[in-house]
Amino acid sequence: MPDAVALYRRMGLLAESGETPFVGSLSFFAGRTADSTTVILSIGLANRVLTFSREGDRYKAGYTVSLDIRRGTEPAGEFRSSESVRVLAFRETTRSDESVIFRHVLSLAPGTYEMRLTVRDESAPRGSAVEATVGIPRFGDKSLSSPVAFYEARIRQSRDSLPAVVATPRTTLTFGRDSILPFYVEGYGPGQDLPVKVLVQGEGADVVLWSTDLSLPRQGALFAGTFSVPISKLGVGVMTVGVVRADGRDTLRAPIFVGFGEELPVATFSEMIDYLRYFAVPSRLNALREAAPEARAALWAAFLRDTDPNPATPQNEGLRDYFARIAQANSRFREEGAVGWMTDRGRVFVALGAPDQVFEPNIADVNQRGRSQVWEYRSERLQVVFIDQSGFGRWKMTLGSETEFESAARRNLAG
Repeated sequence: MPDAVALYRRMGLLAESGETPFVGSLSFFAGRTADSTTVILSIGLANRVLTFSREGDRYKAGYTVSLDIRRGTEPAGEFRSSESVRVLAFRETTRSDESVIFRHVLSLAPGTYEMRLTVRDESAPRGSAVEATVGIPRFGDKSLSSPVAFYEARIRQSRDSLPAVVATPRTTLTFGRDSILPFYVEGYGPGQDLPVKVLVQGEGADVVLWSTDLSLPRQGALFAGTFSVPISKLGVGVMTVGVVRADGRDTLRAPIFVGFGEELPVATFSEMIDYLRYFAVPSRLNALREAAPEARAALWAAFLRDTDPNPATPQNEGLRDYFARIAQANSRFREEGAVGWMTDRGRVFVALGAPDQVFEPNIADVNQRGRSQVWEYRSERLQVVFIDQSGFGRWKMTLGSETEFESAARRNLAG
């Protein structure tokens, strides 16, 4: 989704849609010498963006990753890698979560580089590519590594070894399902332990949503440790996790995003609230929109609980079905100048669902100006009339239908 790509890029991640959508991240650690930095490139893919074919009793897909690095006008490095993914069941091929993780470790001198990252499904002619200007930091005494959200991590004890961290590139979680997000971080310099403060702040806000103090123990030639961020304390939206040395010498940050779920929109908090205009009454949405950042978690948890038609399951089926209608509307009702679910037909579809019957009284000429289309909702005792005044498929509700639709939508929300 283009909106998701824009948001992930604003978070500082390497994201692209295209033929093989992906999200990537770069993490930085002290290298073997003061003039070298260890860089971990992590890329997350969903199984469903790859083309699987049967291989015996399994399914197999292939993809390639390439990275070209330049410093000024001079090449500074490149690599190409061909990878395979195998799954046991067909349903695994349709997974939409971060189900494929690619990881590559490289060493670069501190400085500024231009990078081009390309990911291509083996059946796609071009794949997806993103270009970025990347600053590679220098690690000396009294510095910190990148804090890295991880699936797996093993403590490193020497700058001569490689960090054994499998990062989660998207750092994306679902509120109400995921409880914690673990991070790995290193520190450098003398001493027996390294006191640091961890704090989480909302996007564009100075309010600290959560914080804790911890001490990174010495692990051989460096300090290293893990900590966990409690998602239930944060609410939804884009946030920043910061790790600050007690002596104030260094601060490193990493983005995280807490959203509605894998199939639901990736957007800022205020944008997500706007998506819900046909799901909850305005007063409830205004309370969420106007809540102070530190109060959002509790309000959002209450919102999920109150709108869940089946509390016995881990998912809010009401939200799931609502956003499924938005996805269908975006696909079915694309019109020039408007996102599908914000067109007149899209709004009605999202608010009231699929009509019981659709008919066009004057369907003889599909390019005829002034064609009409009627959607019938029997339970609402409602007929919504759309007119294509241009003849180019830009359907608009009549004024009378607009009034009746808004009344029906309000009744549904109130009910």
